[in-house]
Amino acid sequence: MFSSKNKESVPALQPMALQGPATAAKRSRALSAPSIIGADMVITGALNSTGDVQIDGRVEGDVRSISLVIGEKAEVHGEIFAEDVTVRGKVVGRIHARKVLLATTSHVEGDILHEAFAVESGAFFEGNCRHSDNPLGENASDTMQRSQRPTAPQAALFAPLTPVATS
Repeated sequence: MFSSKNKESVPALQPMALQGPATAAKRSRALSAPSIIGADMVITGALNSTGDVQIDGRVEGDVRSISLVIGEKAEVHGEIFAEDVTVRGKVVGRIHARKVLLATTSHVEGDILHEAFAVESGAFFEGNCRHSDNPLGENASDTMQRSQRPTAPQAALFAPLTPVATS
């Protein structure tokens, strides 16, 4: 019933210190439950997590996490930094993420800097989206702002008009 063959076929578990950092992070993330901001909760200030976060309430501040799900009745007013973002509710602010999904019920007012971007039919999006190989990089906000600045010919179009004197 219990032979030595079975013991040999089962891989030995290595302590987390002996595993690579990516493997250890994935393992610890898989063992933990997501942090949930309930529908009756309002958070004012920054939210930082090294794991998954689900927001069903209201957050007034920046959010940083690995994976973020914004529920249908949820609202986030601030900047979002995450590997994977699914928006079903309302976001007012910039999103920086590797993968972004705007679901049918989403309402997003702000710019999106992304590696992969998907929009379902019925989603509301007002802003600019821009592909980036490193949307979570330190200068991601600067890149988005630079892309929004008018070029010299465009700037001339928006220059204030000067009155012309007629005789």
